[in-house]
Amino acid sequence: MEETTDSKVPGFYDQSPSIRKDNAPAPALPKGTIDPVYENKANTLNAAIQEIGMGRYQWSLFVVVGFGWASDNLWPIVTSLILPPVSLEFKAPKPPLLSLSQNIGLLVGAIFWGFGCDIFGRRWAFNLTIGITSVFGLIAAGSPNFAALGVFAAFWSVGVGGNLPVDSAIFLEYLPGSNQYLLTVLSVFWAFAQLLATLIAWPLLGNLSCPAKSASCRKSDNMGWRYFLIAMGGIAMIMFLLRFVAFTLYESPKYLMGRGKDEQAVSVVHEVARRNGKSSTLSLADLEVYNTQGQQGTNAKAVLSRKLEKLNFTHIRALFANPRLAWSTSLIMLIWAFIGLGFPLYNAFLPYIQTQKGAEFGDSSTYITYRNQVIIAVLGVPGALIGGILVEIPRFGRKGALAGSTALTGVFLFASTTAVTSDALLGWNCAYNFMANVMYAVLYAYTPEIFPTKDRGTGNALTATANRVFGIMAPIVAIYANLETAAPVYVSGALFIAAGVLVLLLPFEPRGKASL
Repeated sequence: MEETTDSKVPGFYDQSPSIRKDNAPAPALPKGTIDPVYENKANTLNAAIQEIGMGRYQWSLFVVVGFGWASDNLWPIVTSLILPPVSLEFKAPKPPLLSLSQNIGLLVGAIFWGFGCDIFGRRWAFNLTIGITSVFGLIAAGSPNFAALGVFAAFWSVGVGGNLPVDSAIFLEYLPGSNQYLLTVLSVFWAFAQLLATLIAWPLLGNLSCPAKSASCRKSDNMGWRYFLIAMGGIAMIMFLLRFVAFTLYESPKYLMGRGKDEQAVSVVHEVARRNGKSSTLSLADLEVYNTQGQQGTNAKAVLSRKLEKLNFTHIRALFANPRLAWSTSLIMLIWAFIGLGFPLYNAFLPYIQTQKGAEFGDSSTYITYRNQVIIAVLGVPGALIGGILVEIPRFGRKGALAGSTALTGVFLFASTTAVTSDALLGWNCAYNFMANVMYAVLYAYTPEIFPTKDRGTGNALTATANRVFGIMAPIVAIYANLETAAPVYVSGALFIAAGVLVLLLPFEPRGKASL
């Protein structure tokens, strides 16, 4: 990382405030919701980022953060695609245990990286998550048995689990308030990942796997899933190298400010402006002017207190500091929890429904199966783009888009059980995947917007943890429940509809406002 020295920054030590806040969007959280000193400084930094505008640095960040979005969707799909051939080769008595291992890893990753990035910063978490995923994904291709594969799946998922909590915080903190809709558009990477995985799996798993009804399955006849893991791990390694080598990530200015490092925060803002071919009028005085209102001190006692903050629940308590914040945090966690159970529960039982329906329709061939999966995946891409449009509609905004898409996702899940023809089942699954991509695009954008920067990693970690804890329940249900029933699909649909209703009760609408 290039360091910006004081001599490079005109007006760095100016004693009079210079940045104008009148052109910046209003803050996403109402005045007085959080600590006033932090709020005023965050608004000043928002104005400085808005003054710089969307430039080369942010567009480069958009791409490398998109790798995290892609990884978040890619690897759970990898697990679901390799499960049938893996179970056949290793004669796994309880195949859903692989999904359980994955979900435990995702939970650990969400907790460690989400909470950790508010303590040790965003940079290391940002650079390491995909690296860990790629290494263990490649190692997993050589798994000698089902247990080893489960362990490696848990390890690669520790990296996957940290992508969204960390990446959404980083990207949002560099976005001008007028461009925050791009956080929703990022989900196009999420949708493309599903399409990419399906297209690569088609020739490898479709042609290099043991037949589904094989009495025995030798490794030499079942190499498709191993080649598939090598391909996915290789793609993840390329993403890691592009992040680590080709892009320089600077620590978030608002994160630095929240840790009492105002001088470094100003320095980073000027460096981003330089990389965008612009200049910034922000000076250290623009932030220090608020220190008289009670900014954390610099004496030994204050420094010790900040160090001890790492060992207590300061960031968690901040998200429940008043009734509105507590209500908002609790509701968004509950919404993530419902979706966390509904989505994998549906996916766990969908293969049975599709196989049964396909057999009934006489089109359960490998070609038809993968063709349908590609069609379904393609429909996810416009879903993410449309989500970016819906969130900017006046009087509809984030909440309207999220409530509508979540409820409709549940409705289409219910409808999929009524299909009596192959085309009808494909149509309902396309509609479900389209709405699910709209839902996730908005949800991934809305969630970090309603948390202040200094606690954003923790807020993202809480929601991701709720999501992963409930996600762990789905494979457990799949192990002990009757797979030959559509009842879990009805439960899944009900959970999505309930989550859509809860969205309407959320107190904050961040459309047209800048995150703090």
